[in-house]
Amino acid sequence: MSIDEAMVSARGVGVRIGAAALLSDVDIDVAPGEWLTVIGPNGAGKSTLLRVLAGLLPAAGEVRIGGTPVTALRRRDRARQIALVAQDPVVPAGMSVFDYALLGRTPYIPPLGVESAADLAAVRDVLARLDLTALTDRELSTLSGGERQRVFLARALAQGARLLLLDEPTSALDIGHQQDVLELVDELRTSGPADEPLTVVATMHDLSVAGEYADRILLLADGRRVALGTPDEVLTEELLATHYRARVRVVAGDHGPLVVPVRRR
Repeated sequence: MSIDEAMVSARGVGVRIGAAALLSDVDIDVAPGEWLTVIGPNGAGKSTLLRVLAGLLPAAGEVRIGGTPVTALRRRDRARQIALVAQDPVVPAGMSVFDYALLGRTPYIPPLGVESAADLAAVRDVLARLDLTALTDRELSTLSGGERQRVFLARALAQGARLLLLDEPTSALDIGHQQDVLELVDELRTSGPADEPLTVVATMHDLSVAGEYADRILLLADGRRVALGTPDEVLTEELLATHYRARVRVVAGDHGPLVVPVRRR
């Protein structure tokens, strides 16, 4: 895959804070419409990589989105291309669920303009698909962690961006809503227009879930790329034992390998 063909292309990406290297010489290519999940132990650089791909963190090397350097995209154009769901977004005080999700339409509203009927309809549709309609008028501060997580995703989906970056998107969700969210993202990815498919890059701690939904998995350790391939190629007992220092058993599942922790004694 050439740089121009990839939706996301990163070459030699590195991030340092003082003497600490958060990322070192990371190369990846993500095809349009692909789902890449980034895994790795705590402190591996997963969230840092997403922020670099979103153009929010200065880094060595180069990141291209749809063939264009991310640093060359104006803020509004970048927001039309890239939607990021961070682990703990900043939420304005007193904001309702609907108004927060509506922020996702900001890149399409002219300066000093107002939202259109199409903008409002797009937000209502996303809220309905994420089982949030009943919470439309609630303030975010009154919601549970799982409900807030779905609202954060709603804002990102309302952006209509071609690249969706998800940082631990299911960490606060119960198992039912985990499935709802992941199935919705996968549906949007696989049913979108062929000329502008949705591309997903997500970080996850649940390795079995990562194996079920990802086309490919990137394993980071100490800020470096140590493995990149299909779930079967990356989710191996040897790699996980080496980089997670965990004793696990990997078994075949219906949609990918399942990683089962094994007691050490």
